[in-house]
Amino acid sequence: MTDRYDAIVVGAGHNGLVCASLLAKAGKSVLLLEANKQVGGAAITRPFADGYSVSAGAHLLYQLQPEVQKELKLNIKMAADNLSTIVLSANGRHVRYCGDEVSGVRQKDVDSFAEFHQRMTRYADLLRTAFNKPPPRLGTTNKKDLLSLARFGFDVRRLGKIEMREFLRLIGMNIHDELSERFDNPLLKGGLSLDAVLGTHLGPRSPNTIMTYLYRLAGNRGRLALPVGGMGSVSDALAHAARGAGVTIRTNMPVKRIIVENGRATGVETEEGERFSSLTIVSNADPRRTIMKLVGARHVETRFTHRINNIRMRGNAAKLHLALDGLPTIDGLTRKDFGERLLLAVDENHVERAFNPAKYGESSPSPVVEMTFPSFRDESLAPTGKHVMSAIVQYAPYDLKGGWTDTAREEFRQAAIKAIAQYAPDIEQRIIASELLTPVDIEREFHISGGHWHHGELTLDQFLFVRPVAGAAQYQMPLDGLYLCGAGTHPGGGVSGAAGRNAARVILSGGKPV
Repeated sequence: MTDRYDAIVVGAGHNGLVCASLLAKAGKSVLLLEANKQVGGAAITRPFADGYSVSAGAHLLYQLQPEVQKELKLNIKMAADNLSTIVLSANGRHVRYCGDEVSGVRQKDVDSFAEFHQRMTRYADLLRTAFNKPPPRLGTTNKKDLLSLARFGFDVRRLGKIEMREFLRLIGMNIHDELSERFDNPLLKGGLSLDAVLGTHLGPRSPNTIMTYLYRLAGNRGRLALPVGGMGSVSDALAHAARGAGVTIRTNMPVKRIIVENGRATGVETEEGERFSSLTIVSNADPRRTIMKLVGARHVETRFTHRINNIRMRGNAAKLHLALDGLPTIDGLTRKDFGERLLLAVDENHVERAFNPAKYGESSPSPVVEMTFPSFRDESLAPTGKHVMSAIVQYAPYDLKGGWTDTAREEFRQAAIKAIAQYAPDIEQRIIASELLTPVDIEREFHISGGHWHHGELTLDQFLFVRPVAGAAQYQMPLDGLYLCGAGTHPGGGVSGAAGRNAARVILSGGKPV
């Protein structure tokens, strides 16, 4: 061993940075090792064409927890805050919503949307109370765990009898049925359906999609923001806080394995053969990569490795980046509307039809799209007068039948361009350069198994008390000295920092419930 630390964090994604910072602020000596040359994981800004830069993974900020910002004294400048969502119509009669307000629909839907948003926000606020603390263990006699369970139950009861019943009825339902019951406008239903399934291997008719919609709202009530400099500026602020707290950050240092001696984690070894010693190892990698690759199945109990290996984490979202010589023409949009969030989802059935091929390992020939033009708000991302388009395109299954060959990639890129061209007919003529990241590319660039942004589906059997798996929901692995702090743990993915903060609190408490 060359050096010894109080804690070693593997992976400088945003949760790893948060966890490392809080450990260091508590007086621990902390080493943070990152495989890539840039910290931030999937929350980075990088060039993809000459003069053009983009948020390579996550491209909107809507879940960063206030507790994280306060404790780390983060100062993140926003290019835009509280963006509206515009669901595009081919005839120019678009639907727009923001907060509890919607326009472009009949009065019945206006009233229903206000009621829907109020109810969903209330339920999302309930979930958020559980996000910023470790989940209690199930089946335990520990008093703190039992008290935490009782508090959560009390929070549910505080909804009142009627709302509590409605919450319990809805939480496992699909979003399609709820939207069909409440709204008439197809574009509104299409946009809300897409909100519920972005980044998942789910369609609007899949169970749990109301829960995934609530999860999206729970971060910051769905309030969307664009940081100046892209999402990389958020990671840069976190890295600045970490270094200020005394964390040693080393990039271009991929970890080959977590060293295990006599049944406990004792250090790490890098790909270059360097070794670092610590009795506290914290992995920001996904649970499967951590246990099956970095630790090795032979060091943990067989049933546990079986559960870890069976976490559902099939990525289904691709990222498309376009360098444009100017803004495209979209009928019915004003120039300032290009600074908002734009969705391509004709109706809830369109989103479901886009999902259907993915069930059988095929990409969608008519994908649904979330797109932004971040350079409209932030001129630093593109040359003067030119623009960047950043889009999430679904569905693009990780395990594509026949694999992501050059032909398959080009076919899906063309399908995405064709979908956009239905609303922006001159888009193809404006393209200077493009980049498509399939889930396989996301896995390779950001070291996420399956290319799944959340490190595992957000479904009831992989949520709260059983995330990532039963018996390992409090960030501790069944190997002394080993912890997880990434999106595969409670509460889940998104640039929130909650998992990193919760993990740090558990570690600082000596692994006891907090």
